[in-house]
Amino acid sequence: MIVNLKEILQIAEQDKTAVGMFNATGFDSLQAIVSAAEELNRPVIIAHAEVHNKYNDISMVGPAIIAVAKNAKVPVCVHLDHGVSLDMIYKALRIGFTSVMIDASHLPYEENLKVTKLVTDTAHAMGVSVEAELGRLVTGEAGSGQSLTNKKAEDFYTSPIEAEAFCSKTGIDALAIAFGTAHGFYSAEPKLDFNVIKNCALKTGLPLVMHGGSGVSNEGYLKAIENGIRKINYYSYMSKAGYMAAKDLIEKNTTNYLHDVEYSAMQAMKEDVKRAIKVFSKQ
Repeated sequence: MIVNLKEILQIAEQDKTAVGMFNATGFDSLQAIVSAAEELNRPVIIAHAEVHNKYNDISMVGPAIIAVAKNAKVPVCVHLDHGVSLDMIYKALRIGFTSVMIDASHLPYEENLKVTKLVTDTAHAMGVSVEAELGRLVTGEAGSGQSLTNKKAEDFYTSPIEAEAFCSKTGIDALAIAFGTAHGFYSAEPKLDFNVIKNCALKTGLPLVMHGGSGVSNEGYLKAIENGIRKINYYSYMSKAGYMAAKDLIEKNTTNYLHDVEYSAMQAMKEDVKRAIKVFSKQ
C-alpha cells in the first residue's frame, strides 16, 4: 500500500517509534527492503537518493519502486532522498514519488528557506509530502568529509529557534536535523546531543529525521526516538552487509553466476534491514 511521508510518520507518532528509510540502489536491495518490512508487518520508506542516480537512473528505478509499493502488504512511502537539484525533485514528482526531500542545507538560511518553500508549495499541490534539512552533517551524503576549518561539529547542529521559524514559514512535513550523526561509516561511536532533538521537537511540533543513522548504537536509536526522531535514514551498513555476503560467495568460488551473488547479497541485506526495523519499532 503506497502512502506519503506525512501519513507514514503519523503511524510512527502514534506508536512513539521511528520508521526506517532505506535506499534502494537496485532490484536486489528493493526486494530486501520490502520483504523485510512485510515479514515484520511494519511500515517502511523506500528511497532513491540523487547521489545514487548514476548507478540506477530514477526514470528506470522510480516506476519499479512505485509498483512494488502499491503491491506491498504494508504501508510504503516512496521517497526522494537528498534532492539537491530542482530538476531531480521535479522528475520524482512527475514519476509519482509520494515524498521528496529538498536538501538546500548547504545554502545560507534565507536561501534554504526560499527554495524549500518553493518545493513545498509545488509538492503539496500534488499531495506529496516534503522533508527538508536545517543544520549540516559533517560528511556529505556520499560519505565524503567536509572541511570544518576552525569549526567543531557542534557548530553545524540545528538551532531549535531557527527550526521553529523555518518549519512555520515553509510548511514542510518533516525536518532533518543535525545533532551528531554522520553519513557513511563511523570510525568511532558518534556522540549525539539529544537535547537538540528534544528542543527541536518542542519548537517545531514536527516529526524529526535522523540522517546518518547507520552505525548508531541501539541505545542511541531508542533515546533519539524517545526525544522525537520519527524517521531514521539507514543505508551504509545495509549495503556493507550485502557487499560482505557477495564477497564471501565469490571467494568460495562455488558459482560463476552473477545472480547467485546478487541473491546472496539480497538475503544479507534483508536480514540487516529486519534487524534495524526491529530496533526502530522497539520490537
